[in-house]
Amino acid sequence: MEDALSRVQAPSDQEVLAVSQLQPAWLQAVTDAYQTNPELKELLAALSIKGVIDHFSLTNGVIRYKNRIWLAHNNSAQQNVIQALHASPLGGHSGIHATYIRVKNLFAWPGLKKQVHSFVSQCSVCQQAKPEHVKYPGLLQPLPVPEYTWQVVSLDFIEGLPTSKHCNCLLVVVDKFSKYAHFVPLSHPFTAMKVAMLYMDHIFKLHGLPQTIISDRDRIFTSQLWQELFRLSSTHLKLSTSYHPQTDG
Repeated sequence: MEDALSRVQAPSDQEVLAVSQLQPAWLQAVTDAYQTNPELKELLAALSIKGVIDHFSLTNGVIRYKNRIWLAHNNSAQQNVIQALHASPLGGHSGIHATYIRVKNLFAWPGLKKQVHSFVSQCSVCQQAKPEHVKYPGLLQPLPVPEYTWQVVSLDFIEGLPTSKHCNCLLVVVDKFSKYAHFVPLSHPFTAMKVAMLYMDHIFKLHGLPQTIISDRDRIFTSQLWQELFRLSSTHLKLSTSYHPQTDG
């Protein structure tokens, strides 16, 4: 008995193997539009002879600008591109900036950014959503690692706690090297002087004064008294911002 592979006949000399190459319909429409635009028709003829002209090049009959498909004055193709890269599942109704970057990486035409902004601003789905209107976060700037324990500490408050022995909040002091923490109870209202005295009574007697203290911009830490205490003790006070909350934990 012979198996299926052993019965396969060798191809005859008369057989011709053809390789087909698919081209998207929208790309064919772009190349067809060259013939209806005198400017593009002239540019196409010049690129066919010279190859590259002022960042313009010709690849498989498609005009490219800086290696991006050139869609100048083809409003229909421009709208289809933005629609596909914004409103389709691939685009996911991303914001103006994300859609612009996605379109810019593949296509080019005059006024691209303005047109993307207008299209996304008029998108009914995006108007019903609630995007975040905040700045894009910058690069992470980690704090330098301390060389020894209690060289750098962070201060913060935990408020809104149930009252216990007339105290309803905590002063949290964390060593940035060992992550060892002290939780000092205190009550509202408290002043900068009271917080400083609590620090001296509970932290200073055990660990001394640190070189740097990191805190948020609480009214206690930004007061002139607190600033003067740190100046007299030669300790640096580094205030964090709302866009960098990881500084004080």
